[in-house]
Amino acid sequence: MSDSRYQVDVSVVTRFLEEQSQPEQNRFAFAYIVTVHNNGSLPAKLLARHWVITDGDGNVEEVRGDGVVGQQPLIQAGQSHTYSSGTVMTTTVGNMQGTYQMLAEDGKRFDAVIAPFRLAVPGALH
Repeated sequence: MSDSRYQVDVSVVTRFLEEQSQPEQNRFAFAYIVTVHNNGSLPAKLLARHWVITDGDGNVEEVRGDGVVGQQPLIQAGQSHTYSSGTVMTTTVGNMQGTYQMLAEDGKRFDAVIAPFRLAVPGALH
C-alpha cells in the first residue's frame, strides 16, 4: 500500500525536433517536457534520475545522474516542477521510462515512477 505522504506523479510531453535531426545519418532528435507534481503531503527533493531508453531496434541505453538538467529541485506539497530535456535516437521510434529518486522532508527516500512514453517521428507509426 502506498503512503499518501510520498506521492509524486510524472507527466511527459514529447516533440520531434526536425531541425536537429539528420535522417540520412540515422539521427533523430526529440525534446520532452517533464512535469513532476508532488501530490504528497510532504515537500520532496528530486535527488537523482534513472532513464531507460529503448530505440526501435530494441537497443537499450540506461542513463543515471544527479537531479534533472543540473538541478535538484525541492518540490513543495501540491506544487510541481517542469523542465525540458532531450535525447537523440538512431531510429524513428522508441520509448523512455524510468524513475526519479526523491527525498521527502522527513528523510524518507522513495521513487517516483516515470511511465513509459513514446518518441516517434510524425508519420513513422502507421
